[in-house]
Amino acid sequence: MALQRDEVVRTALRLLDEVGIDGLTTRRLARELGVQSPALYWHFKSKRELLDLMAEAMLAEALPPDREPDPEHWPEWIAADARAKRRGLLAHRDGARVHAGTLPTVDELPAVEAQLSALCRAGLRPDTALRLLLTVDRYLMGWVTEEQAWRQGAEQRDGAPFPDEALRDLPLLREAADVLRMTDHDADFEYGLRVLIEGFRTEIARESGSGVSAGDSSGGAGGSA
Repeated sequence: MALQRDEVVRTALRLLDEVGIDGLTTRRLARELGVQSPALYWHFKSKRELLDLMAEAMLAEALPPDREPDPEHWPEWIAADARAKRRGLLAHRDGARVHAGTLPTVDELPAVEAQLSALCRAGLRPDTALRLLLTVDRYLMGWVTEEQAWRQGAEQRDGAPFPDEALRDLPLLREAADVLRMTDHDADFEYGLRVLIEGFRTEIARESGSGVSAGDSSGGAGGSA
């Protein structure tokens, strides 16, 4: 039976969870699939393209297929997309590292166009709308990269980070110790997401020439992850 591309991607994701991105090689993937390495290149031209396909599959698992960008409630769907993508990346070992540096596949471009259309109807120019999407995505990627590294480090770390005695003479850090120790990843992620969205709400007001931006009554990024 001929090897199918989705079978290659599913197997690559399973291997990723087992060995991590550093252990995921085309040779190992081919061996897992029971084929020679050259057979894989019928489905992707390079490991970079394989990673693009894996990243697309991760997000497809997490994002609802019928999601619809809404210019009247753009903060909600921007925030909901970011939360779903975070869950999708955290669901796989080294998920953020796989996604880092990827480009949208041809199949993903219509969804990007639909998001740009909604943001332009909310009051942004196309270039600013794309910057909004990229800024949120890059915040998300950076956040999850650090979050996954922190969680992995916590498993290897001997004792809790920043013990109370180390902060005894540092009153400001002691007051912010929960943030310093990243005790609530969800709350910290939501804080940064809300600040980003509020900044672009102001940009929409500036570009549309009004004092109140579209979706101003929506409450920013909304509830918790």
